[in-house]
Amino acid sequence: MSRNEKRNCMKVPEYDLAIIGAGASGLIAVDFALQLGARTALIDKGPIGGDCTWTGCVPSKSLIKAATVAHHVRIASRYGVECSAPQADLAKVRAYLRGTIEQIYEPTKPENLEKKGMDVLIGAASFVDPHTLRVGNRTIRARKCLINTGAEPRLPAIEGLSSVPFLTYQQIFENDRMPEHLVIIGGGPIGCEIAQAYRRLGARVTMVAEHLLPHEDDEVSALMERVFANEGIVRIAARAKSVLWSAGSVVVRTAVGDTTGDLLLIATGRAPLVRNLGLEAAGVRYSEFGIEADQYLRTSARHIYAAGDVIGGPQYSHLAGWQGFQAVRNALLPGKNKGICPSLSRITFTSPEVAQVGLTEREARKQHSADQLQVMTFDITKVDRAVNEDDWEGILKIIALRNGRILGAVIVGERAGETITELAVAIRNRLKLADLASTIHPYPTYSSGVQFLATKMAMDQAFKGTSGKFIRGLSALWR
Repeated sequence: MSRNEKRNCMKVPEYDLAIIGAGASGLIAVDFALQLGARTALIDKGPIGGDCTWTGCVPSKSLIKAATVAHHVRIASRYGVECSAPQADLAKVRAYLRGTIEQIYEPTKPENLEKKGMDVLIGAASFVDPHTLRVGNRTIRARKCLINTGAEPRLPAIEGLSSVPFLTYQQIFENDRMPEHLVIIGGGPIGCEIAQAYRRLGARVTMVAEHLLPHEDDEVSALMERVFANEGIVRIAARAKSVLWSAGSVVVRTAVGDTTGDLLLIATGRAPLVRNLGLEAAGVRYSEFGIEADQYLRTSARHIYAAGDVIGGPQYSHLAGWQGFQAVRNALLPGKNKGICPSLSRITFTSPEVAQVGLTEREARKQHSADQLQVMTFDITKVDRAVNEDDWEGILKIIALRNGRILGAVIVGERAGETITELAVAIRNRLKLADLASTIHPYPTYSSGVQFLATKMAMDQAFKGTSGKFIRGLSALWR
């Protein structure tokens, strides 16, 4: 390197850590880096907050809240409360969504983040070389980097799609017009949440999807199919083959029938956002499935880490944030932590909610023989609080080994997302059914159902075979 080149390099800002992407992962990562005393740059093309704040968790749950209010008004007479039929004003619903977004965005505005001691650089980032980044018209250098650029909508290969108007999750929350008929291609969590929300707000809804929630156990998918049908959501159980624009409407064609609507939502998943990052210049290997990272979140360039949706694993904000923390820990501290969590929970925020943690029953039966497992399911109506709340659709299921160690759980019911955390803690700490059974749970709560089920499973196992005969015989002698 010449003297002039060295002099120019000295003028370039130097950081201990550059974090590319300021979504859930980046925001948690940068806070931890600052606590460690690292000089840190947080880089994002803007706005800060990523999908979660602007087009994901925050607006979707706010939309669900508005839809739930409309639904409760509609069924109020069931509880002896008479109300007129609700009329949803989608422009006002959108205003509510924007208000919640702004409230959550406020602490993460660049000027508020910079008060913490970081540098916030707004602009598209790309690597010039393994340690040099161009951000807009600026250049910086960093000893270590963390990439967490998230994901973008994955569009299916459907004939005619490029010639018709459609929305993805990136635009649906800005919609201020109530459609007469919303057609959704896709049956995953995003499609299910928006389908139910729009139906409850007053639109006709048809879903084009081979399966609902295909990653869940069959009984969960069947239960949600029944719930959706009861609410008037129609599903065409097939893949979309083609779409076309006709007389101001979108026609979706499948092998088993067609449907026509005035608004089309494509909800067929998300693809890791790896475009235009200059990863080749950094020596970082990647594919359409995401950046390659090892179990410690390190990429093929040893000083560069990646976390969250961009590495192509499960796409959840809570996982991305956790991985962002672990990546910074591994980058800036001795030793290393794994970026894989066996007690990862996922939640679909329909009504009822669908929450799952650890292994599904299907996965557990692939890994263990039948005589190693105990699986028990009971209906949500066995939980007294569910009866109080008029919740009649749902299940609780726990998957455990015969020694009582919990491997996984499924809860379908109102507040399932809150209740599942107890089971996540149990799985992470290798607790057994007896540990949950012997912990006094407050009554009446949804979580008391976990205790009841764990107790039933622990007792059934204890009283099987020889051990059961011994316990009963001991009791007889003691009497």
